[in-house]
Amino acid sequence: MSKLIHVSGKRKSAVARATVKEGKGIVKINNINLEVYSSRLARMKIQEPLILAGQLASAVDIYVQVDGGGVMSGADAVRLAIGRGLAKYFEKEDLKQTFLDYDRMLLVADVRHKETCKPNDSKARAKRQKSYR
Repeated sequence: MSKLIHVSGKRKSAVARATVKEGKGIVKINNINLEVYSSRLARMKIQEPLILAGQLASAVDIYVQVDGGGVMSGADAVRLAIGRGLAKYFEKEDLKQTFLDYDRMLLVADVRHKETCKPNDSKARAKRQKSYR
C-alpha cells in the first residue's frame, strides 16, 4: 500500500486541498496540468516548492483542489499546500529547513486579511473630511 498525504493551505479566502501520493511527478490543479494552469506568474509561484525539493518532487504525484479567492491568493494557497505536502510526505528535516530558509510561507500560512470597511464609510481607515465653512 502506497503512502497518501492530505494537506491544506489557505490565503485570504482561497483554500487549497492537496493530495500527495507515490507517482511520476504529475502536478494537477483543479484537474488541469501545472504546465497550462493560469498565468505565468502564478505558475512560477506554484513551482517554487517543487524546484526546491528537486528530485524528490519527481517521485510523487500531487493533486490540488483550490476554491475561493483570486488568481494570486489561489496560487499562494496551492504553493503552501504543496510545500506542506512535500514536507509531510518525505519527513526530512533538511527539506523542511530548505523551505524555511527560502520562504517561511511555504510551510506557514499568511493570516493577513483585508480590513473590513467601517460603518457609514466606503473605506477601512481614512475618514471623510468635514468642512464647516
